[in-house]
Parts: sequence; structure tokens; C-alpha cells
Amino acid sequence: MLVCKANFLEATGRGHLAGTTRVFIVLGDSAADNARMAEHVYKKIEIVGSSPNGMEEAVHNALSRASKTVRNMRWFEVTETRGYIDDGKIEHWQVTLKIGFTLDE
Repeated sequence: MLVCKANFLEATGRGHLAGTTRVFIVLGDSAADNARMAEHVYKKIEIVGSSPNGMEEAVHNALSRASKTVRNMRWFEVTETRGYIDDGKIEHWQVTLKIGFTLDE
């Protein structure tokens, strides 16, 4: 598995964002798998996952649900991260993902 470095958006409080949100993971078990990936055509969809327990669980919830209807998922990219604040505490997380999957032959 190849994991690319993650840089997360951070709100500065002045309406500006510091950094970027570009996270993607490419799954490949061997050099042969990675070589075959160069020949794939991918389609992308965008979904939003949520969780009261954090960003990682929100991503997991989104991917888990998508896997019930989307075949051949190969990678994902986190494009947005949001949180809901209630009484000064983080109450809920939302994470927008782009999911890449290969088309059926």
C-alpha cells in the first residue's frame, strides 16, 4: 500500500485557510499490481461521511457505506473537513471524499 502525505486545512479564524487538504491512498499489494494500475481508467464520485467521534471515523463511515454499492474502489482523497460546534465543543465531524474506482471490463 502506498500512502501519500496528508496536509490538512486549518482555519485561521480570519476566513483564510492554511495548508491544503489532499489525502489519497493508492492500494497495491505488489509491483505487478502497481504496473497494472497505470492502464486503468478511473471514475470519481464525491461523498460526505460523518461521525461524532472524529475525522478518521467519518472517512471510515463514508467508505464503508460506499463499498455496499460501488465496486472496484481503489483510492480516496479528502477534499473538505468540517466540524459542528455546540457550546464551545466539537460535536460532529463531516468529511468530503472523492473516491476513485476502476470501471468494469
